[in-house]
Amino acid sequence: MNNNSTVIYVLSDSIGETGEHVAKAAISQFNSGVYETRRFPYITDEYQIIEILEEAKNERCMIVFTIVVEDLKRFLINKAKEYNIQAVDIMTPILNGMQNIVGFEPKREPGLIRKLDEKYFRKVDAIEFAVKYDDGKDTRGIKKADIVLIGISRTSKTPLSMYLAHNNIKVANIPLVPEVSPPDELFEIDSTRIIGLTANPFKINEIRKERLKALGLSDNANYASMDRILSEIRYAEELMKSLDCKVIDVSVKAVEETAGIIMEMIKDNN
Repeated sequence: MNNNSTVIYVLSDSIGETGEHVAKAAISQFNSGVYETRRFPYITDEYQIIEILEEAKNERCMIVFTIVVEDLKRFLINKAKEYNIQAVDIMTPILNGMQNIVGFEPKREPGLIRKLDEKYFRKVDAIEFAVKYDDGKDTRGIKKADIVLIGISRTSKTPLSMYLAHNNIKVANIPLVPEVSPPDELFEIDSTRIIGLTANPFKINEIRKERLKALGLSDNANYASMDRILSEIRYAEELMKSLDCKVIDVSVKAVEETAGIIMEMIKDNN
């Protein structure tokens, strides 16, 4: 190695990306000399620190670390002093500043940001799933879904699917229409994954009329007639009975209330 080069050792009790990014950002402010970063992720034991310090002691170097576990951080700081190596703690000043503002101590749990990222991406996947398999557009989603919502038009299937998706639940929803045979896949999955949605016919009549008005259509259309709605409800109830699935009346329930019931059911089934 070039004697004029400087090595930045990046130590972390997680994957070490934060420390490496900060080190490289600092390096970019210097336009002379040769710099190298060496990342050491998942530092969980004192012996790992000793091994790194033994490697580093004969080089022109410094340590940058993002270790949040208090005992391990303290050990690194003390040992770095013994080896006469400068060690820069990136996280503690920020954690102390945040603690002063929020008034309680940090969790000091490694890798939380990665866990948060994973949760975010699971949510995105669930939302994309809900969009792809909304309103029976692709019945292949039935077998892939965590939950399948079935019900006649205007029983809150789509908003409920999206609400559940924001809670990382993959949902497909299938509209029930008397003239259209239900997908075979509904009879090929566990009935505990199927939720039937129903509502008071007068409530559905009111919602459908408003929907037609919003579209600039007459509210006298067959879609909003009471006879048609009663026919659809009878058909849906018979199908739900044959599927032996849980049925929820959404007439007077907010979307979040229905979602809460479903999430409790999922928890009970797991």
